[in-house]
Amino acid sequence: MTALGTFVRRNFEPLVLSVQVVVDLLVVVLACLAAWAVRERLVGPDIAIPLANYREVFSIATAVCLVSFHWFGMYSPSKSLLNVEEYAAVTKASVAAFFVVFALLVFLRGTSIGTEEAPGGLYEPILALHRLVDLEFNPDGLSRVTLLLAFVFVLVFTTISRFVSFRVIQKIYRRGIGNRNVIVVGAGATGQKLQEKFLHVPTLGLNFVGFVDDARPSGALVGHSRVLGRTQELELLVGRHKVSEVFVALPEAEEKDVMDLVARLDAIHVPYYVVPRFYHLLAYNVRIENLDSIPLITRSELRDSLGAAVAKRLFDLAVASFVLILAAPLFVVVALLIKRQSPGPIFFRQERIGKDGRPFRMIKFRTMHVDQCVDAVAPRSENDPRITRIGRYLRRYSLDELPNFINVLKGEMSVVGPRPEMRFIVESYRPMDRERLRAKPGVTGLWQISYARQDAIHENIDYDLYYIENQSFLLDLVIVALTGFAVAKGTGAW
Repeated sequence: MTALGTFVRRNFEPLVLSVQVVVDLLVVVLACLAAWAVRERLVGPDIAIPLANYREVFSIATAVCLVSFHWFGMYSPSKSLLNVEEYAAVTKASVAAFFVVFALLVFLRGTSIGTEEAPGGLYEPILALHRLVDLEFNPDGLSRVTLLLAFVFVLVFTTISRFVSFRVIQKIYRRGIGNRNVIVVGAGATGQKLQEKFLHVPTLGLNFVGFVDDARPSGALVGHSRVLGRTQELELLVGRHKVSEVFVALPEAEEKDVMDLVARLDAIHVPYYVVPRFYHLLAYNVRIENLDSIPLITRSELRDSLGAAVAKRLFDLAVASFVLILAAPLFVVVALLIKRQSPGPIFFRQERIGKDGRPFRMIKFRTMHVDQCVDAVAPRSENDPRITRIGRYLRRYSLDELPNFINVLKGEMSVVGPRPEMRFIVESYRPMDRERLRAKPGVTGLWQISYARQDAIHENIDYDLYYIENQSFLLDLVIVALTGFAVAKGTGAW
């Protein structure tokens, strides 16, 4: 490996963040220039404003945007589930920057106070600070339409830029560039769950080397990986495999044993992450309280906001109406193809369990032969003999789920939420699984756009818990947008 390659490998994350800052800078400047160009093209030459008039304002806007991006965590090396929070942060940061810039334009514009005609008097200390930033722009010589368009374009261009950036970084990680070697201490159920995440989501940038475990012999195969050795060999294994991070997955271990492991990792300066004993509890929104010097974990109060519920329902009605009207001709074509290829009804109606355990009849286009339409585990492959020829295409592009929007109009489902399950699966739910029933089921959701789509819904409850605990209007918009990309790629049901 060349010296340059070694440097890039060791400093991959800082380099990526530095490049991201430069890209954001260029994107914000492009958004400002595009806003000016659009406004000038729409108006006549008699009210045109030269680009030079915006030089200072656009410079301020660019600086404020970058600070706002940093403030809202857009340059954090840690990422949220499927990067959904990063997309929401773009909106928050752009809106915040808009208001900050307009406030600065009010306070930094020129003033007649402090001149011979209007002495500063009591305002002199403030005027001294004002003179440090001596701006020459004239607010009357600027277009509010241009400024508004600039931040609209900042939002749109930055969202597109971040989507492209995430995809580029994913491809880089898939090729093994910049990946960090990690090991998991503990090959039990918790350790194997971490292994699944590493294998399912290679875009995390983590190369899973293997397990360290005292209960299994070295070389033993656990899932798709092997046990590298015992905990007493931890320091040796970290050096041998060039490990960058260690995950301690021993929630059942004694506190003293875990603290000993942590102390040893601190001694060799290796970053570590410990899966807590009650890690499922931390999937909820919790708060930390103190009883004298003892920290206590408690669940935040569960309060359904009336405003949020109304906004979500209006969003559901708007999206469902738009989709059903737009897809009406497609309904006719799909209905004819289903009837032509397989005898039986066009629609498939099946009982599903909705919010608070209430049953309802979910409507879909029929994709299987009539005698195979029973309560059973859903097909995992497009080659499943139960599926009709047209059904394969409908499932691949999720077109079979278009009639779900009828359930949305009826209030039985939402556009975004946990996918509804069949009764026989819900009856086998554990207490943790039943948390999925706190929200209205959705046509799409985090699981549907995740890398774990090929696994059963009930085996990936963490996606639904994350959504339920963090649901918001912005999060719904992000999921809908990512669903559109997933459908266009044809990654629907498979």
